Amino acid sequence: MSTPDELLQRIRAARLYEPPSYFRPLHKNEIFPPSPERPDAPLEIDVGCGDGGFLLDLATAHPDRDFLGLEKLLGRARKVARQAARRCLSNVKAMQIDNPYAVRHLLPRGGVSRLHLLFPDPWPKAKHAKNRLVQPGFCADVHRVLAPGGEWLFKTDHPEYFTEAVAVIRATGLFREAPWPADAFPYPLTDFERQWLAEGKAIQGARFVAVPPAAG
Repeated sequence: MSTPDELLQRIRAARLYEPPSYFRPLHKNEIFPPSPERPDAPLEIDVGCGDGGFLLDLATAHPDRDFLGLEKLLGRARKVARQAARRCLSNVKAMQIDNPYAVRHLLPRGGVSRLHLLFPDPWPKAKHAKNRLVQPGFCADVHRVLAPGGEWLFKTDHPEYFTEAVAVIRATGLFREAPWPADAFPYPLTDFERQWLAEGKAIQGARFVAVPPAAG
């Protein structure tokens, strides 16, 4: 019989997701196998989940949905898995992966109901702006993984990045803008957001819905 510590270790390992292949798109059932109680739970992605506070709170608020956090740093991904196990959250997992690679090559095509990109590195220096994540190619990748009508939610505290990112997303023609879901569903604050709001910084957010690309 397993000890409580051994059981927790196994649960934690299950929450730290390792894909069967790093060279093909996944099916969402490979990430969260369906159960009789939840045969077709929507899948949401947190791109750059950090220590997982937002992700874990979101999963707690929405037990009918599945949540996968992408995080480049292994220590942070392990922390998310550990906290998910301790909170007995079966609907959240973390994957240690380069975020752009995961979105381009691994996430299920048309299998994501909502993608969260919250407070990515703004690369504030002009010479580094080319490193910002929201570029036309990334927008196309996000559109590819979103289900029809799927949502992309973006937040930043950096005004220049917000203006630039929204312009880039609009220019693709792949998304329509929608009101921020203040009352549509519970949306926790990230740790960064709490800190910056306490410092009096302004937070800007945008919500986009995937639409079919224009014919021709």
